[in-house]
Amino acid sequence: MSALYESQWLLAEATESSTLSVCFRGDWSGLRTGPLRQWRSFERALPQAQGFTHVVVKTQELGNWDSELPGFVMRLCRWADKYKMTVDLSALPEGAQKILALAQASLAAQDAGDKKKKCSLLFKIGSRTLGCLDSTRDLLAFTGEMVLSLGRLFTGRSRFRWKDVWTIIQKCGVDALPIVSLISFLVGMILAYVGVVQLQQFGATIYVANLVAIAMVREMGAIMTGVIMSGRTGAAFAAELGSMKVSEEISALRTFAIPPYDFLVTPRMMAMVLMMPLLVLYSNLLGILGGGVVAIGMGLTPLQYGTQAIQSLDLGELANSMMKSVVFGAIVGFTGCLRGMQSGNSAEAVGRATTSAVVTAITWIIVADAIFAVLFNIFGL
Repeated sequence: MSALYESQWLLAEATESSTLSVCFRGDWSGLRTGPLRQWRSFERALPQAQGFTHVVVKTQELGNWDSELPGFVMRLCRWADKYKMTVDLSALPEGAQKILALAQASLAAQDAGDKKKKCSLLFKIGSRTLGCLDSTRDLLAFTGEMVLSLGRLFTGRSRFRWKDVWTIIQKCGVDALPIVSLISFLVGMILAYVGVVQLQQFGATIYVANLVAIAMVREMGAIMTGVIMSGRTGAAFAAELGSMKVSEEISALRTFAIPPYDFLVTPRMMAMVLMMPLLVLYSNLLGILGGGVVAIGMGLTPLQYGTQAIQSLDLGELANSMMKSVVFGAIVGFTGCLRGMQSGNSAEAVGRATTSAVVTAITWIIVADAIFAVLFNIFGL
């Protein structure tokens, strides 16, 4: 073997089998010359790799080391890759190997992101189209599984525990009352403030009760409750099911011949559909009370406000509100469970599934409300 480069900290030798042996010597901690200067000297000594096909790293003479050692080895790996050489790092300390693996993974992700940014417009359109097709397929598959699960539920063959249903009902209902109360009360106050300022100009302050009652029952009660439950319960459903996928709990259920949709999804859907109408009814009441606080502060009596609010409503308005609440509850439960079951097997995937559940649920709630508005107008409801 002949020495191609030698210093106090590094020895590079050539072998007969076209292998370059790189031996680290001494302490690679706080080098006086620095790892970058060491690398430049090494690279100048081997400008064209001299026909080597393999690089072997040796550490028999290595003393203490810190981040300077992995930094030098990273440059060595890039240099070897440039000349199509393989690198054997098995002799490196375990800690240094872990640092290198982490650094290489980070660089690979960065390179993948850079390549993705450089994709052509046609490639992006094709990727989005394929993504939409995959999402549609997953949606249809999930819907089919839910239909089969509901069929087993109505025929008494569904396998789940009623104890779990009551627990989820408590989380969706009773535990959600504080945030629903606060938001609904404040929304009612806001509506009253906006309305009373305008109505006072015409001497019709009493009609603020009509404004608040109709707005809360027709639109705001159901929408605000749906948005709250999307961010609170829908996200929780997605996170729970996604975490179960990561920990292989859903696979374990399938191993024991327990349908995951019966055991996990159906109870959550039932809880949301059952509790949403009650929460919306409660939200309507709190919103009207919040408007009453403002109206009474503006000179109305409690009797005037209450009588005017009751006269402005009828059973048809309440029925429409309850109909919306059932649909919104189904949307929240459906999207939360859908994104959870679609989640990947990593913490990042669970986070994306949770975010997607909230965004999807709120979007479809607004779309459904717009459809209801058109239908109610067509049929005169």
